[in-house]
Amino acid sequence: MTSEPRWLSETERHTWLAYLYAHTLLLEQIEQDLQRDAGMPLAYYQILVILSEHPGGAMRMSDLAGAAFYSRSRLSHAVDRLEQRGWVRREACPNDRRGSLAVLTAAGRTVLRDAAPQHVESVRRHLFDLLAEDEQAGLRTASEKLVRHLLGSLRVSPSILPDDYFPTDPDCPGSPADEDSPARGDTVTSARDGRDPS
Repeated sequence: MTSEPRWLSETERHTWLAYLYAHTLLLEQIEQDLQRDAGMPLAYYQILVILSEHPGGAMRMSDLAGAAFYSRSRLSHAVDRLEQRGWVRREACPNDRRGSLAVLTAAGRTVLRDAAPQHVESVRRHLFDLLAEDEQAGLRTASEKLVRHLLGSLRVSPSILPDDYFPTDPDCPGSPADEDSPARGDTVTSARDGRDPS
C-alpha cells in the first residue's frame, strides 16, 4: 500500500518558497556584483577560493570537482577558461600519472585578493546588514543542521568543507588553509550556484 504523501502545511510551503527565492535572488545579486566589480562569474571566484585554501594552492582535479560539486567535464571546461586568463595552471600529479593538479598561480592570487573586498561587501550588504545578530545566529544554526544532514544523505565527505566550518565539531574536519591564502572572512567561500561558468 502506498503511503500518503507528507504534503507541506501552508506555513511550511511559505517557508520553503521564502528560502528558495531568497537563495536564488541572493546568488543572482552576488553574481551580478562580482561580474561588475571583478569581471568574473561566481563560479570562477569559487574555484579560486577553494584552491587558495589548500596547501600550495593545488588540488587534484577530481578533488576540486568534488569540493565545487561540479562534474569533471564541467570543471575541466572552467579550468580551461581560468588557464586562458593565467589564474590557474594544470600540472601532472606526482602520485598518479593519469591524474592532474589544478594550481592557483600568482596572478590568480592577485585577482582573488583584488576581488575579495567588493565581494565581501556585496555579501555583507545583501545578507548580514539585513539581519539582526539573533537572526544571523538562527540562520547559521539552521544551515549547519542542513549541511550535516545533506553530507550524510549525499554521502559527501566533510573534508570538502573549510577546516573551521564546524569549529566545535571534531567529526567534521576540513582541509588546512594555506598560510599564504587570504583570510576566509576576506574571501567568503561561495556555494555552487548551478550556473554554467562559461
